[in-house]
Amino acid sequence: MEAVIKVGGSLSEYPECLRRLCRSLSGLVRVHSFLVLPGGGMFADAVRVLDRRFGLSDTAAHRMAVLGMDIYGLFLSDLTPNSRICYSLGEAERLSKSGTLPILLPSRLVFREDQLEHSWDVTSDSIAAWVAGLLHVEKLILVTDVDGVFTEDPKRSRDAEFVREIRASELLEWGERTSVDRFLPRLLLRERLDCFVVNGRYPERVEAVLEGRGSVYTRIKA
Repeated sequence: MEAVIKVGGSLSEYPECLRRLCRSLSGLVRVHSFLVLPGGGMFADAVRVLDRRFGLSDTAAHRMAVLGMDIYGLFLSDLTPNSRICYSLGEAERLSKSGTLPILLPSRLVFREDQLEHSWDVTSDSIAAWVAGLLHVEKLILVTDVDGVFTEDPKRSRDAEFVREIRASELLEWGERTSVDRFLPRLLLRERLDCFVVNGRYPERVEAVLEGRGSVYTRIKA
């Protein structure tokens, strides 16, 4: 398998863009071998609200957020032609080889293996990197609603600068969440995995990453 593509929950704020992305991925799987891992989006955000309000245990919050990824995955599958949900990596590989887009619902795998830290530093970004490591893929592609990694949150600061390329070790030194979660650089270093952060409102950019062409995205080098 070539890649793991995480489709971020933030894209649900752009219905037509998300529909266009889903149609694009549906066609690309006939040429490239990859699986889609869902983000948590509004479902994980609901868990964050409950955590702030009730002070959930780390394990409960972690598992509830992962189940939110499953819900978003079911939603993506409903939007995406030529897709099927799956629960195992073996099934995902078989679907991809047959030209069907596998959308992995991660809860069974994550709960069974339980190899990731139970904290908000670990989100769907890190789970996608962990899955990519298990599959030994060439690329991890994080599809979100911004152009890539910025020095600050571009939605809040006009001074935010776009970063075209950065080493995972440098990103780790930042010590804060940017367009990706805080734990991701550790996994990229451990798995020696390159990661691409790309804006899913422009599906052609995702295609460019798959084909190894230049476009607007951030490459995080292991």
